[in-house]
Amino acid sequence: MDEFAADTKVEWREWGPAAFEDAAEAGKPLLLALTVPWSSECREMDRRTYGEPRIAANVNDGFVPVRVDADRHPRVRERYNMGGFPSTVFLTPEGTVLSGATYLGPDGFRDILDGVRETWDAKGEEAGSVPRSVGAGVPPAGEVTPRIEEHMVEQLLGAYDEEFGGWGSDVKFPMARTVEFALVRARDQATRTLEAIRTHLRDTYDGGFYRFATNRDWSEARSEKLLDENAAILRAFAHAYRYTGEEAYRETAEGTVEYLTTTLWDGEARSASENASGEQSDPRATRGAFAGSQAGDSSYAQLQATEREESDAPHVDATVFADRNGVAVDALCTYAAYTDDERAQRYAERARDHVVEQLVDDDGAVIHYADPDAGDVGERGLLLDQARVLQGLTSSWQVLGEGGPATAVADWTLDELQAESGAFRDGPVTGAGLLSEPQYPLDATVELADALVDLAELTGDDEYREAAERAVAAFAGAADRMGVEVAAYASVASRLLEPASVRVGAPAGSDLHRAALRLADHESVVVPGVSDLDDVAEQRVDGEVTGTAESPAELEALLTGE
Repeated sequence: MDEFAADTKVEWREWGPAAFEDAAEAGKPLLLALTVPWSSECREMDRRTYGEPRIAANVNDGFVPVRVDADRHPRVRERYNMGGFPSTVFLTPEGTVLSGATYLGPDGFRDILDGVRETWDAKGEEAGSVPRSVGAGVPPAGEVTPRIEEHMVEQLLGAYDEEFGGWGSDVKFPMARTVEFALVRARDQATRTLEAIRTHLRDTYDGGFYRFATNRDWSEARSEKLLDENAAILRAFAHAYRYTGEEAYRETAEGTVEYLTTTLWDGEARSASENASGEQSDPRATRGAFAGSQAGDSSYAQLQATEREESDAPHVDATVFADRNGVAVDALCTYAAYTDDERAQRYAERARDHVVEQLVDDDGAVIHYADPDAGDVGERGLLLDQARVLQGLTSSWQVLGEGGPATAVADWTLDELQAESGAFRDGPVTGAGLLSEPQYPLDATVELADALVDLAELTGDDEYREAAERAVAAFAGAADRMGVEVAAYASVASRLLEPASVRVGAPAGSDLHRAALRLADHESVVVPGVSDLDDVAEQRVDGEVTGTAESPAELEALLTGE
């Protein structure tokens, strides 16, 4: 149970088969409270609604209340999220949905309790329904063609906000992957969006970036900060610095590194405690890793610097999530590739080693998180964990020359999660409620396919590229309906059609290798330490060698055409 449950008077149950069995035996619906540690609305609902004695008594008497930390249980989140947090969901004992909402104050909560009870008494299980996202099944397949990229460029042009920057005419999210896609296809859109992100979403006092702005003009930013979102923004600013040479982009990325490696760094991250497989780790091998998030607090965010020094900073959830740390390792390696920043490299190595030692088993399956002090271990083999850890490992391979268990992670994912259609399931097909219903998420599939393209170049094994192409093709039938939110899909499709790499005979860290990292297009793969090249670098496009270089100057001329 999360640490905030004590703020309520509800007799919460853990998610699992026992709660559903008890609900069936008692003939009661379940009340599922989906919360996250970084949401101020979750804390407010705990205090105002679930903390009200008469409401709590009503819930305890008429329902089986189940509380779930959505960050720790992403498969529950993806099947039952009502569009924000907290999500308040009423379920049948079979796991189907009776009703749901997000935040509810005491009056609204009483109303929905009465309505759900009337519906349940009248119809029982028949009143439940399966959310559309769960019943979607296998996505529509198609062919991977250049038209996918062309369509996405058209979407960029159509959705771009010429007045305020960013895409869309309502809530503004950073869309870091969309920025990266635009950097080489609509650079003015990308740079203007980065300026808006830096101006309106950056916390200039404590560092880091807020999640999104509630208005089209980027005003009224939400103040929570998540590790993976901050890392993705760091990577986008690093790429912008690579393409433009603008020092302001490097400084912004550097400030984000500072935030990640201070506020979100858990330097005591269980270096001497049991790892996820039950073995004792070496107490001398202090690794550390990144905490999952920092809570939002609108009143704190409005304080001046001197006032903040006298106030308690918002709560940091110290949970070390495999997927979010994978994104952080990837972003820090990217920044180090362009700047030779030793701090970014050092923390990338430490987080990578912690995740590999504590959260990746010998078969290559990734554990979502492990909290040995509480005896709590997350699910094993979730698609997003596999994808993001693999991306962190392939970036580490390119930049630091160390791939760790990258092939094991990839092989396990292909063997266990890829369906005959080529699409990837989001994880195991077992569990309470609707967890036995598979989902085929596009976002996680794109991240995995991107990492598989990297791995194919790094290993020379076409199996990984073929698996990536099958996964991308599994969604291609819907490509003409995709919007800018999934621009990364078009990016990986383009990479599959024309894979590019720079292979370096010199080892990682050499002048030739460092030049390749700085000069190669960010959608190319840099392969260090290729044994048969004898201190020579070669550019390859679609498997064909298009030129070689023996020095950084020659490589610059080759890659820039100057």
